Amino acid sequence: MEMPVPNPAILARKADLVAKLSALLPQDALIQDEAETRAYECDALTAYRCPPLLAVLPRTTQEVSAVLRICHQMGVPVVPRGAGTSLAGGALPTADSVILGVARMNAVLETDYDNRVIRVQTGRTNLSVSGAVEEEDFFYAPDPSSQLACAIAGNIAMNSGGAHCLKYGVTTNNLMGVTLVMMDGTVVEIGGAHLDAGGLDLLGVICGSEGQLGVVTEATLRILRKPEGARPVLIGYDSNEVAGACVSDIIKAGVLPVAIEFMDRPCIEACEAFAKAGYPMCEALLIIEVEGSEAEIDHQLKLITDIARSHNPVELREARDADEAGRIWLGRKSAFGAMGQINDYMCLDGTIPVTELPMVLRRIGEMSKQYGLDVANVFHAGDGNMHPLILFDANKPGDLELCEAFGADILKLCVEAGGCLTGEHGVGVEKRDLMLHQYEPADLEAQLKVKDVFDPQWLLNPAKVFPLSVTEGRRLVPVAAE
Repeated sequence: MEMPVPNPAILARKADLVAKLSALLPQDALIQDEAETRAYECDALTAYRCPPLLAVLPRTTQEVSAVLRICHQMGVPVVPRGAGTSLAGGALPTADSVILGVARMNAVLETDYDNRVIRVQTGRTNLSVSGAVEEEDFFYAPDPSSQLACAIAGNIAMNSGGAHCLKYGVTTNNLMGVTLVMMDGTVVEIGGAHLDAGGLDLLGVICGSEGQLGVVTEATLRILRKPEGARPVLIGYDSNEVAGACVSDIIKAGVLPVAIEFMDRPCIEACEAFAKAGYPMCEALLIIEVEGSEAEIDHQLKLITDIARSHNPVELREARDADEAGRIWLGRKSAFGAMGQINDYMCLDGTIPVTELPMVLRRIGEMSKQYGLDVANVFHAGDGNMHPLILFDANKPGDLELCEAFGADILKLCVEAGGCLTGEHGVGVEKRDLMLHQYEPADLEAQLKVKDVFDPQWLLNPAKVFPLSVTEGRRLVPVAAE
C-alpha cells in the first residue's frame, strides 16, 4: 500500500508550526514528542503505521478553527481523527501531517425531547449518546459493533450503520445538522433541528466524506422513543447458501425486521468459545429481531419463522425473556473481538443486493480455497452489508499481501454483483485503489471537483479515498510561504 512521500519543506518547519500552535492551544492539547505521537500512528487497520508530525487534541470548535487556519496558512496536511476505530485506514497519518483528534470534545450540548433531537460534540462515543437519553426512554438508532468506543465524528465521516440499520437507517438517516470547520478555519452550520433544509443537500455531501471536506465538531442527531418491546429469534442452517436464501425470501416477503445478522461456522465457533452464548454448532446462523407490541412481535415472528422453516433449519430458537435475548446478541456483538483472539484478520465491508447473497457466499468459499486463506463471515444480512474476515498470519512473509489480493477480489465481486465497495467502513486507504473498479473516470472527476470546492489545496486527509495516481496533480501544491 503506497502513501505519498513526506514533504521535506513541511518537516523542516516543525518548530515554527509548534510555536504557532502553542501560542493558541493549552499545553496539554499539543503532542509533539515522537514517542507520544506513536499513539496516533494508525487506527484499527493496524497493518499500516506512520507517526504523524504532530497531534492536537482541541476541546472546542474555536480551537479546531485556530488549528486549521494555521495549518492552512503553512500548507500542512491535516488528518481528522475520532476514536481511531476505522477499519479502512481513514485516520492513517503521513509523516508530514497533523493529527487533529476530537476525543476531548465529548459534551452533550442540548437535548430536546419534544422535537426528538440531541446536539453533541462529535468526540462523544456512539453508545454514550443513547446513554444520555435512556432515562427518558429514548435512544440513538445507529449501532456499529464498535459503538462502545467509536466516536460520532467517525460515524459521520464513514456514514456508519450497525445491526439495527435495516429498519432505522444508517448515520445519514439520523443526522440532522453539523457544525463544520473548513480547512481555512471558517466555521459553517449545515442543517439543524428540522426535517430538511432548503437548497442543496450539503449535509448528505458531508456525511460519508471521510474527513476530506472539513472537520465536524458538533452534530444534531435524531433520537427515537424506545420500542414497546423487542424479541430476537436464532435460526441455524447447514449451509451458508441456504441461510442467504432465507434472508432473501424474508426481504422479498415485505417483512421489515429491526435486524438480520449472519454468522458462519468459523465465526460461530469463535464467538461461542469467547462469549459462551449457547450457539448451536452449525454452518450458518441468523439472528433476526423484530419489535413493537406483543401482538406485533408475534405476528412478525410468525411470518419470519414460517419462511425460515421452509428452508429446513437445523435449529430455530425464539428468545423467551430478556436474558435469552441478551445471550443471543452477546455472541454477535463479540464477533470481532472473538476472531481477534485466534487469528490476524482483515475485515471488509462490501455491500450487495440481498438477492445475490447465496451466489456471493458461494464464490467467497471458492476463492478461499484458491487463495488458501480461511474466511469467517459475519455481517448485516438484511441490507447486504457483508463483513468477511480474511484470516492470515501477520508474521508470515507474503501473507498480508495475499490477504490484500483476496480482499480486493471479494470487493470486485461485490461490485460485479450490483453492489459497492463499502457499506459503512469507508474507503480510506484500504479500498482507495479499487475506486476505478466501481467508478468511471468521469464519475471520479465529479467527486474530485466537490473536494476542490471545499478544500482547494487538498490538505484535509489528502491521501485517502481516491487513487494517488488520480489525485497527484491536485495534492502537489506549493507549501505556503513563511
